[in-house]
Amino acid sequence: MFNIGDKIVYPMHGAGIIEAIEEKEILGQKQDYYIVRMPIGDMKVMIPVNCTGDIGIREVISTDVADRVIEMMGNHEKITNTNWNKRYRENMAKIKSGDIFAVAEVVRSLITREREKGLSTGERKMLSSAKQILISELILAKGLDQREIENIINQYTSV
Repeated sequence: MFNIGDKIVYPMHGAGIIEAIEEKEILGQKQDYYIVRMPIGDMKVMIPVNCTGDIGIREVISTDVADRVIEMMGNHEKITNTNWNKRYRENMAKIKSGDIFAVAEVVRSLITREREKGLSTGERKMLSSAKQILISELILAKGLDQREIENIINQYTSV
C-alpha cells in the first residue's frame, strides 16, 4: 500500500504524487481511492486502492535510473519494422507494460521515425502520449520542470 506523498506511476497515464486517500461511493459501492496529482496538465486521477497490483501501479524510478533512461534516449537505432500495424501494436504493448525503459524506447523510435519518414496520425498521438508518460516520471524522478525534461529529451534524441 502506498501513502500520501508517495510518487507513483500509473501505466498509460504517467507519474504523479498521492495527495490523499479517500473513501468514495461510486455506483453504490464504497471503496478507498488514491487521489493522485499528475505533474503535467495539473490533472487529478482517482485510483482504487485495491486494484493497484492489477493495473501495475509502481513507485517512480530513482534519479540514477532516470539518468540511465535519459542516456538510453541517445542510442539511435535504425527502425527495421516497416509494417505500421505491427509496429503500432508492439509500441502499445511497451507503453502498457509500465516499464520506463520500454516507454523511452517507444519515444526514441517514434521521434527517429518522425524525422526520417514522418508519422501517421495514430503514431503521432502515440508519440504524444508516450512522451507525456515519460516526461511525467522524469519530472518526479529528477526534480526538474517539464521544459527542462523536454529540452533534455530533445538534446539526446537529436541526431
